[in-house]
Amino acid sequence: MSLIIAFLAVGIAIGFSIQKFDSLSKINASLLNLTIYSMLLLLGIGAGSNEKVIRNLDHIGSQAIIITIGAIAGSIAMCWLLSKLIFKAK
Repeated sequence: MSLIIAFLAVGIAIGFSIQKFDSLSKINASLLNLTIYSMLLLLGIGAGSNEKVIRNLDHIGSQAIIITIGAIAGSIAMCWLLSKLIFKAK
């Protein structure tokens, strides 16, 4: 755990020091995107090679849809409630 925090601290220090240089910031953004795409690819390979995940894909997908619909409905309800409380009609 301390190794992870140390890497994070070093990354923050490097990021803070290169923010003045646009070219380095652009390279960093490109490397970050490449890393994220690579991690997503590896996650997909791991999920695709797991027979249990593939066998239960319909169940996992239906749960994901239910959770998504619930999150959207909850967000809409809270926005509506907060707008009524904060921006009271005059």
